[in-house]
Amino acid sequence: MAWVSLGKLVLFVACLVCLGKHLFTGSTDEALDKLWAVRIILLILASFALSMTWTEAPSDIALLAFAKHSKLLELALLVILIRNAREARIALAVFFISQGIFISSSWVMAAGFRVPWASSAINTAFNSVVYSTYLDQTLIFSAAAAVLWHLRLSWPGLRWVAGFLAIAALANNLFLQEGRTGYLASIAVLVLALVWEVPKKLRLLSLVVIPLVVLSGAYLGSDKLQHRTAQMLQESQSYAAQGSSETSSGFRLHAWRRSIQAMAQQPLIGHGVGSWTSSVKHIEGQSADQVFGTGLASNPHQEFLLWGVELGVVGTLLLLALVASLVRDALRFEMPVRRATLSVVAVMVVGCMFNSSLYDALIGDFFCVTLGVLLARGIRTSNRHKATWPATPSKALA
Repeated sequence: MAWVSLGKLVLFVACLVCLGKHLFTGSTDEALDKLWAVRIILLILASFALSMTWTEAPSDIALLAFAKHSKLLELALLVILIRNAREARIALAVFFISQGIFISSSWVMAAGFRVPWASSAINTAFNSVVYSTYLDQTLIFSAAAAVLWHLRLSWPGLRWVAGFLAIAALANNLFLQEGRTGYLASIAVLVLALVWEVPKKLRLLSLVVIPLVVLSGAYLGSDKLQHRTAQMLQESQSYAAQGSSETSSGFRLHAWRRSIQAMAQQPLIGHGVGSWTSSVKHIEGQSADQVFGTGLASNPHQEFLLWGVELGVVGTLLLLALVASLVRDALRFEMPVRRATLSVVAVMVVGCMFNSSLYDALIGDFFCVTLGVLLARGIRTSNRHKATWPATPSKALA
């Protein structure tokens, strides 16, 4: 798939040219200037670039890590390139079609049929994963379900199709897949959708009741969820008792522990971009390669800790600032786009809690592109209708 990577590089460079033209020719874009997320992204990338002056990682590893973090620019570039509400609707229509094919393909594969565009390795355990891994697919399906559900009225003739695809995506995650992070993301999307349907006077109570009901229903109704939950508890207990890091949960717990230790060594500015593996391997000692693998390109399966090791507490705060800015920007939008954006942000946060979802290639690109399209749709529509900022958070979250 080298040609795909090359095409992505060419497209990215072309978009950077557009960004440079926008910044250096003095052209004004009121919509872009109002989005805090764009400013935070530029600050984040400047911080990672600056950290290359003190990074402990080899230059090639540092550059690779910086390139991975730089995918955040995709979000800003899409806001620039999508110039009006019509173009945003076209982008969302492409999203609708592509995710519809993706979701349908997984169900076709689950029924025992092959689809020619499936690139993942097919085996008896994961026979409904179309691309990459079940982890990527479940997070993508969770975010796609949120977008399709909350924006279903944007496609009047296809609103039932959008709603059906949203339900099919979440059902696929909960009943066919193995991803524990995907389960949490799906449940988060369900909880938010249900809470928003509750009358405002009962909204506070629903924040307690609905998560309990959804969690209980999902657990009792899904054998896979029960099995994976029991497996996670067993693996965690094994790590606590024996320090075994050979399992999925054991590795995460061990990597998180080493990450906190690495952060403690350089709490303010971190070890520099690309330095996570070298930092934790230094702490691990002789068994480092056995635990974290050979090479220097691993990650802790936790985005907040990854940024914390590379940039210190500042890095973790920058990631939190990115999340806060996305929420702040979403609160400006009309209700359907607002809810879709907030739901995708929630899925992203869940992914970042248990994986390095923004740092990883496929799923990181998906989040940046999806959020970029949603921000463009929201801000361009807001400009067209000359929307004002919500007076209170309660009105914004309605």
